Amino acid sequence: MSIIGPRKPLGQHAPAGQALAKTLSWPHLIALGVGAIVGTGIYTLTGVGAERAGPAVILAFAIAGAVCACAALAYAELATMIPAAGSAYTFSYVALGETAAWVVGWSLILEYSLACSTVAVGWSGYLVGWIQAIGVTLPPELLAGPHGGGIVNLPAVLVALAVMGMLVAGTRESATLNIVLVVIKLVALGVFIAFAMPAFDANNLHPFMPYGFGSTEVEGTKRGVMAAAAIVFFAFYGFDAVATSAEEAKNPGRDLTIGIVGSMLLCTAIYMGVAVAAIGAVPFQTLANSSEPLALVLRTLNQPTAAYLIALAAVIALPSVILVMMYGQSRIFFVMARDGLLPASLATVSKRSGAPTRITVLTGLSIAVVAGLFRLDEIAELANAGTLVAFVAVGACLMVLRRTAPTAKRLFRCPAPMVVGTGAILGCLYLLHSLPGATLVRFLIWNAIGLAIYLAYGRRASRASRASRALRAKGGVFD
Repeated sequence: MSIIGPRKPLGQHAPAGQALAKTLSWPHLIALGVGAIVGTGIYTLTGVGAERAGPAVILAFAIAGAVCACAALAYAELATMIPAAGSAYTFSYVALGETAAWVVGWSLILEYSLACSTVAVGWSGYLVGWIQAIGVTLPPELLAGPHGGGIVNLPAVLVALAVMGMLVAGTRESATLNIVLVVIKLVALGVFIAFAMPAFDANNLHPFMPYGFGSTEVEGTKRGVMAAAAIVFFAFYGFDAVATSAEEAKNPGRDLTIGIVGSMLLCTAIYMGVAVAAIGAVPFQTLANSSEPLALVLRTLNQPTAAYLIALAAVIALPSVILVMMYGQSRIFFVMARDGLLPASLATVSKRSGAPTRITVLTGLSIAVVAGLFRLDEIAELANAGTLVAFVAVGACLMVLRRTAPTAKRLFRCPAPMVVGTGAILGCLYLLHSLPGATLVRFLIWNAIGLAIYLAYGRRASRASRASRALRAKGGVFD
């Protein structure tokens, strides 16, 4: 067997009894994308980004959005060409081989689980701020993990478990609820811009890049525009969850393109408006590392009622991000198990809902543990590392399949694929380099563990490897 492992053939279908139900149309998919993209990144990580780049966090959002736009175009072509669950993992299996697919899938598991945990911690910050605004004080031991002097972040644990329960109820039901939550979030951000923009002061944008453009270490923390871009990048990548839903789309050729490209365009416009309003309204030092920066801006502007409503909207609507990300992770887990790389018992589909209930419960419990014990910024940085590797793989898959399968049916054709693919790869590698060294070490440890599992179990047990061995035994060739 070659080091790259066998490849999945284009058009391979799910085994009988393990196919996911087709329940989602394009409004559900746009809402899934917007639901994941508009969340902790803009509601919470704006403060972290401002602390690392100053007013140039606005530029950091633009750079991260440009890199994600390249990846989104690649995703749109590949998702309509290979309309199966698994997104970047499945694309890599077809284009690059099983070993690369495992690395990408293992990185996506890290991405989605830590993204969920990050949002849960961000949600907890808004909940606590909102409760304190009405005069209720909660025990600090139950509002932070050991890193913050507490025992566990109980609100973050509870919201993760609640979202898990919604997903167990069924995909369509969860997606429909997500549309309602997305509307609430968008209205809240519109209200924020309406109140903050009149207070815009150009003096708050000077100096625009106090820490420079590149990612450099200052007092033990990486700062600069690219350092901020490497963390606010977290704010953009919900569209890959849309690709993960490909198998459940009613009309994947049309719906996936609308869902992926539409959600990216809409959210980039929203992000730029919110970032300009927030940084222009108050000095960036005021926002630095705030767990609820948008509500803080409005309180600073003596708008307590608007701040209260923004925090309430975050409390109500941020769980939609957890819902979409947890949905994405459960599907990655499910497809890897269906392919035999993880125990096949995990690829069980509920007869009632058509959803993978067993893997959803396992996913929800693991996310709750991480959310309860770890810091928001460290979780987000590590989630970004997993995502960046997946996006590099998608850029490579786009270019490889244009050469190896030039006549394959493509319902959406990415313009200038070699330019877009190269842009996604180089942009993501630079952002990956801009992450803190400790984050990269943790990411390498995670993947070392993953490769050990693959070599000990997945490489021998996968369906593709078994088929390859059986075909070779008969004198055939499998690729």
